[in-house]
Amino acid sequence: MGHPARWDRLREEMAREGLELLALVPGANLFYLTGLHFHRMERPIVALLPREGEPALILPAFEVEKAQGAPIPWRLFPYTDAEGPTSAFHAAAAVLGGRGRPIAVEALGMRVLEWSLLAQAFESPTPIPAEPLLARLRMVKGPEEIAAIRRAIAAAEAALQQWLPEVRPGMTEREATRRLIQACFAAGADALAFEPIVVAGPNAALPHATPSDRPMGPGELMIVDFGVIVEGYVSDLTRTFVLGEPDPETARIYEVVREANAAGRAAVRPGIPAEAVDRAARAVIEAAGYGAYFPHRTGHGLGLEVHEPPYLVAGDATPLQPGMIFTVEPGIYLPGKGGVRIEDVVVVTETGGESLTAFPRELRSL
Repeated sequence: MGHPARWDRLREEMAREGLELLALVPGANLFYLTGLHFHRMERPIVALLPREGEPALILPAFEVEKAQGAPIPWRLFPYTDAEGPTSAFHAAAAVLGGRGRPIAVEALGMRVLEWSLLAQAFESPTPIPAEPLLARLRMVKGPEEIAAIRRAIAAAEAALQQWLPEVRPGMTEREATRRLIQACFAAGADALAFEPIVVAGPNAALPHATPSDRPMGPGELMIVDFGVIVEGYVSDLTRTFVLGEPDPETARIYEVVREANAAGRAAVRPGIPAEAVDRAARAVIEAAGYGAYFPHRTGHGLGLEVHEPPYLVAGDATPLQPGMIFTVEPGIYLPGKGGVRIEDVVVVTETGGESLTAFPRELRSL
């Protein structure tokens, strides 16, 4: 069934949690377990994975052929647009049984649409969040997953290298972003991991700014944050450049962030809590007097999704294990002036951490 080892581990985790039924919607978790990708739309699609027995899939009738092409012994419950999905949900509940039992769902992914149909058909009480269970399955990457992420990173770094000579003062953020997107596909990306961020000057002081029609000016810092998808897996890369020559404070905060990034990467090793990497990077910025200007966590897990566990932030005590992959991306943001962020992707090894990203970290003038 799909990935047999993953299904075995899923059922082991469900037994450990005392769960009998897991409901998944289109997205990373369904793809991880089955290899199936469906578009999320107004027509609900729900996979029902019991701890014992064959799984069920509720889906529009026109998606049946896709489901039959997967190596999963699904019990399919299709519905047409004219029929609507309600009867299919009730038919699945009648076959799976267990009305009134709790259902584990993706709290971050399932909509009211799917849950209302499940709750009615299964007469189920309040849903149980499945994220902790699913995170335990996906946090440690296998060799094939690490290889796919390496390819996604290689495509992003090639795109960045190709794009940088095109950037110059006076170009708008939006035009620079458009050219970067073209470079990503030219470098072999299957898709974008997220909407790229290319911002400069005061906009670079906003960690998640949106590119605008503002021309980028001489002497401004330019933050570039983007990633691509290759074979379902993502990359996430941030570098900061200066348009022209940096002033003394620009050069100073850049060097502080570069040292913080290095400290975070150097701290990685098996057994330490995820929050320890955040502490190592944050300590450098705080010692330089810029602690108040580093408002976000140091990093996040990476895989089929851009943001997934573990999270490198105070309070996340998840022990690091070989095969975990996450970003290390400290930053300093000075309101009204600009910001610096340097982001790398790191995999935990048996003895420490390896940076999968290799793009130079020294300050580069464009």
